Amino acid sequence: MNSKFYHLSLLISVLLVLTWSGINPYDRFTWLLEVLPALLGTVILAATYGKFKFTTFCYLLIAVHMAILMVGGHYTYARVPLFDWLKEVFDFSRNHYDRIGHFTQGFVPAMVAREILLRLTPLKPGKMLSFIVISICLAISASYELIEWWVALATGTAAEAFLGTQGDVWDTQWDMFLALCGAATSLLIFSGLHNRKLNAI
Repeated sequence: MNSKFYHLSLLISVLLVLTWSGINPYDRFTWLLEVLPALLGTVILAATYGKFKFTTFCYLLIAVHMAILMVGGHYTYARVPLFDWLKEVFDFSRNHYDRIGHFTQGFVPAMVAREILLRLTPLKPGKMLSFIVISICLAISASYELIEWWVALATGTAAEAFLGTQGDVWDTQWDMFLALCGAATSLLIFSGLHNRKLNAI
């Protein structure tokens, strides 16, 4: 089938999840903060689609990442039901959905950054590319933590659900560490597959 069909299907799927996410979320302000990156990403991808099309593989990863953000926005990251259940079953100290979210914050942008660098710069697959990709992912994660801090300062207690620290004083460090782990894991698992997808363009 035509790749445009798959891309349109992914877009429709994301919009359906967004619609569900926006119906009676736990907290409307938190929902807006959590889904805003996905909304901005959708607009940017749509606006640049005619000039730069990512591989379908990359679009699939982006769609999954957006869905994770939207689920977290609907329930807030500290209240996703499945992970509340896991917390009870395994006696976890917290709801770990936000850990999944921050791991993905490194995992997906790693492939996005890798594709942009390979297609638009002279860089080739190798150690330097991987180093730059991981650095970009860490920069994205750190920037997100700064945004959370600024929003918390500006809005006070209204941003508590957005921060999602759940009483962990090291939550910010965990978030960045998991983004680092996600980026490294993505490169280790998917670099070969990604190369094949790029070669097929």
